[in-house]
Amino acid sequence: MNVMETIRVSMNSLTTNKMRSFLTILGIIIGVAAVIAIMAIGNGSKASIKEEINSLGNNVIMVAPAMPMTEEEVNGDNLPSFTWADIKAMEQKSSIAALMPSISSNSKVVWGRYNYNATIIGTSASFYKVKKLSFAEGRTFTNDELDKRMNVAILESQAVVRLFGGDTKNVVGRTFQIKQIPFKVIGVLNSQPVTNLSRSTNDQIYIPATTMMNRLGERNITSLDVSAKSPALMDQARSDILGSLRVTHQLKPSEPDQFQTMSLSEAAGAALGVDNIMSKLLGGVAAISLVVGGIGIMNIMMVSVIERTREIGIRKAIGAKPRDIMIQFLSEAVIFGLMGGILGVAAGIGASKIIEATTRMTIEFTVSPIIYSFLSSAGIGILFGVYPAYKAARLKPIDALRYE
Repeated sequence: MNVMETIRVSMNSLTTNKMRSFLTILGIIIGVAAVIAIMAIGNGSKASIKEEINSLGNNVIMVAPAMPMTEEEVNGDNLPSFTWADIKAMEQKSSIAALMPSISSNSKVVWGRYNYNATIIGTSASFYKVKKLSFAEGRTFTNDELDKRMNVAILESQAVVRLFGGDTKNVVGRTFQIKQIPFKVIGVLNSQPVTNLSRSTNDQIYIPATTMMNRLGERNITSLDVSAKSPALMDQARSDILGSLRVTHQLKPSEPDQFQTMSLSEAAGAALGVDNIMSKLLGGVAAISLVVGGIGIMNIMMVSVIERTREIGIRKAIGAKPRDIMIQFLSEAVIFGLMGGILGVAAGIGASKIIEATTRMTIEFTVSPIIYSFLSSAGIGILFGVYPAYKAARLKPIDALRYE
């Protein structure tokens, strides 16, 4: 038989029992679909993180308490925290363009009959520069408002909608309540893209950090983001931040730093590292599924050899060579694998589209996973089809014809 005839005979054999064929390749379908979906989600996640870094800038430094190193430090409750004096001292450094200290809490905010549980962030006047936000209306805090701990607030776009309902015009100047304390709106921010790094839902409310600490009872500045004046000054800004913190926290030269810094690019790199590890773990699970699918192909091919023993005997009796028998059964196994690959790619693309539509994940397809999936499917068909095909090819015509 030529190649086309061999493929035709193989397809006829596989379509004779469609349900059995489908169950045989189910493992391949699941494995390939998992690979396609994992690669699409992974590529989308990487592209999303790179886009976020480009939009937020590569000159942002995150400052946090140094990780505890000893068991005593881990079990203790003595992690250092930022103070307002730290912020004032760092603002004097020439390498630093803006700072965003954050004190965060959730509280019910009320205006007339409208209310919702908002995320309140106590921060500095230059917070919008670090986060690259812009004002739709109004302004940021003044130094006088910060120093006098005044009750003023800046709202994100969705906070305006949730707090004032349908009455969202001329919001600046209105007064609402946080914990029954009146706050005056002095600014409204434009909407920003909802991303993994910014984690914004556009419904946050910003008030002066000094007001947060003295009027709402929050004591600790929980995070600090610093914007260097340029990417070229990142190292200088890191040095200035740590040096300033050593002075304000009165550390001796022999004592280690209490805080550590990380750039946005480094944080994104760490996130990508975790993402790559998860992709490899899930890829391993998908590979196991492919192997299970291959075992299914081998099993059904072994059954097929037994069921078609007399057919093999007849073909050999009329002149078929062992090589012809082996090619036929091996081609059936390869077709099993390729069919599983085709259906798996379709299932993987469909599953990825559903995930993209129902979550905030970004999906990005590339050609290489699809090609690798097809090659893997064909390879599994060959790998697990060799032994049944060899066994069929080794049958003696007289024994095969006598088989009942």
